[in-house]
Amino acid sequence: MRLAYYPGCSAKGSSADYEMSTQAVCGALGMRLEELPDWNCCGSTPAHAVDTELSAALCVRNLDIAARTQADMVVTPCPSCLSNLRHAAKRMEKPEFRARVNELLDNPAAESFPPVTSVMQGIAQMYDAKAIASHVKRSLRGLRLVAYYGCLMSRPAELMQFGDPENPTLMEELLGACGAEMLDFPLKTECCGASFGIPERPMTAQLSGRILEVATNMGADAIVVACPLCQMNLDLRQKQAMKGVDRYFHMPVLYYTQMMGLAFGMLPSELGLDKLVVSANALVERILDTQREDAQKAQAPEGDKA
Repeated sequence: MRLAYYPGCSAKGSSADYEMSTQAVCGALGMRLEELPDWNCCGSTPAHAVDTELSAALCVRNLDIAARTQADMVVTPCPSCLSNLRHAAKRMEKPEFRARVNELLDNPAAESFPPVTSVMQGIAQMYDAKAIASHVKRSLRGLRLVAYYGCLMSRPAELMQFGDPENPTLMEELLGACGAEMLDFPLKTECCGASFGIPERPMTAQLSGRILEVATNMGADAIVVACPLCQMNLDLRQKQAMKGVDRYFHMPVLYYTQMMGLAFGMLPSELGLDKLVVSANALVERILDTQREDAQKAQAPEGDKA
């Protein structure tokens, strides 16, 4: 399958660690990601609030490139990009809308586009739990993690097709295959404040603070995310969140690809862990401790292994 990779703007800047870990994990699994040539911004959150057709044109240009390069599928790590690309493709099914968008493009768009999915869904479609487990070199056993999807990944359900819109479980399945204990997180699809982190800081602080508070009360060792905005609000703005709910936190917030990369035996530097504001060093040490324990058991005489 030929996968056209749409990284999105954040991957080249604020979420460079997501990009590093995505490339590392997909490479380890044997997924070849061919970056779309000359791709452009999808418009993210602001564009569709200003002009629906212009926003769609930004996305359609990328979809058109994918179609003309004969890609079988477009994959993107970012939920916002995924949502925008899927919305644009759906709207282009209406002839009147397509005609207006084509006027904004250099050339009329292709009649049909490759399907668009998330990198996470692409991994799950190509590799089952057994295949994921076969790549594990350092088990995540002993770690208690919560999966936080955010509000965009699974909604609207009929368009995003990400399982139960209120209770997706894909991250749990991937990280569970790596040995982690995945806690049943009740706020997994609640909004963290998203792009309101700058214009509405108090609101974002309260929303993110609630997520951090529940995860802390549950005894989670880390929150695992799939969205650059969610990661930023929960990690970079964790001090603001503490003020928002009047509670102290020291909660590492990692991308699911970073956790998978650690399980696959990759170095923290290969996964961009140095970009985290709240350090994940303690998590890494626990993973290494588990690896050492497993190695000692493997070397012990047969009668001592029990």
